[in-house]
Amino acid sequence: MGKKRIIKKTKEELLKERDKVEAKVGKEVKIKAPQVKEGKVYVSSSYNNTKMTLVDIVGNVLFWTSAGSIGFKGSKKSTPFAASKVAEAMSQAINKVGIEKIQLLVKGVGSGRESAIRSLAARGLNIISIKDITPVPHNGCRPKKARRV
Repeated sequence: MGKKRIIKKTKEELLKERDKVEAKVGKEVKIKAPQVKEGKVYVSSSYNNTKMTLVDIVGNVLFWTSAGSIGFKGSKKSTPFAASKVAEAMSQAINKVGIEKIQLLVKGVGSGRESAIRSLAARGLNIISIKDITPVPHNGCRPKKARRV
């Protein structure tokens, strides 16, 4: 089968990729909602991606973003760095809307979960509460029927 060849990116290619991600994070945020004072941020962190959704108290979605929509592809979407970039874009949206207080609801088991929370807190947002809403099976599946011999 031969040797597997690993293509290594040069520093210039890595810098170009980073600039592209920075540009997508810093792009204008389009928000279609009136000024609200309080909201909820849902953070869904899976093994493959990190998604964040900003909603008002009623539950109307004001803004959403994910690592894939920012420009990360493949296994890079599930990294803590990608999650921090998602949180950066979300904090820009929160500041643009004018929300003063947020509640964080975190779901999932991915690696981007902690870094997303830390990034939101580091941006100076007033976080009222952090709640874990990860679904946990409480009784499991039905067992197989007994084998008859």
